[in-house]
Amino acid sequence: MRILALETSCDDTCAAVADESGRILANVISSQQAHERFGGVVPEIASRHHLELVNLVVARALQETDTSMDEIDLVAATQGPGLVGALLVGLSTGKALAAARGLPFAAIDHLQGHVAANFLAGEAGAPATPFEPPFVCLIASGGHTLLALVRDHDGYELLGQTLDDAAGEAFDKGARMLGLGYPGGAALERLARGGDARAFVFPGSSGDRARGGRGPGRRRFAEGLDFSFAGLKTALLYKLRELGEEEARERAADLAASYQAAIVDNLLQRAERALQRTGLTRLAVGGGVAANGELRARVAGLAATVHVPERALCTDNAAMIASAARFAPVLAHPDYLALDAYASGERVP
Repeated sequence: MRILALETSCDDTCAAVADESGRILANVISSQQAHERFGGVVPEIASRHHLELVNLVVARALQETDTSMDEIDLVAATQGPGLVGALLVGLSTGKALAAARGLPFAAIDHLQGHVAANFLAGEAGAPATPFEPPFVCLIASGGHTLLALVRDHDGYELLGQTLDDAAGEAFDKGARMLGLGYPGGAALERLARGGDARAFVFPGSSGDRARGGRGPGRRRFAEGLDFSFAGLKTALLYKLRELGEEEARERAADLAASYQAAIVDNLLQRAERALQRTGLTRLAVGGGVAANGELRARVAGLAATVHVPERALCTDNAAMIASAARFAPVLAHPDYLALDAYASGERVP
């Protein structure tokens, strides 16, 4: 069986072909550069670029695998959460491709896709390394940060989530404050390599814990599994004001390294706590922030069996949607034609 999958939840236009074993046959990702000058993703621009690119990425994925649509057995696409206009492009394209040939269709939750990236067997010809349930999954991206208990292939139990900004947002907003532009996560990571991560103490970092935190309410929050990055972002802003423009510029690498360390500390503290509370010793990590080298290095040092997909499978991609489709409910034609996208919350029928 061959699965054609599409992913257009934000600003990456993606198409992939995979087989029933989870082997990736093609994984095409077209990233939009038009948002840099706005300092963030503009939904209308993202939607228009998806319209321009979606047929091209589908054609390339089929071409790379020497596959025709007549050889596709199942079509899948992201239904949500994400930017509604962007989602509608991929969802509508997927439904149209399936309907034109009377093929079955699977509507996939984007977050389940990040979980299912761990079930993939790798590129064609690569050794099979799927990570099987049960495990705790940390998903950290630009739009989502959460901890999930994964007992089987077709769903998860939410353990904790961000109360405000996602980890990827914290990276991008911190980079913007440091004058690194957008998207800033990778730029901040590069700058941090030349800095001292202990130079500054930010909320949630190991240094912050060592000095006792800030009151009983904060300690109760720190003992939970939910995340919060708004205070960390504000702390960086105040530190920049305190230092002044010249000193902040001179110490930019230290600021970046300390800020990055605080984000990673926040993620790992709660991941370790989730492992302890569930009694599991297996942890998977997904989402765009999982491409961060500091997080990848430090998560490998946890007292657990850790699985982090290759970087191309951490950021938004359609291979993870194809992986999730193998275990998702499949609708026959024409039952899926009325499916709609959802921006957040629960999927719609």
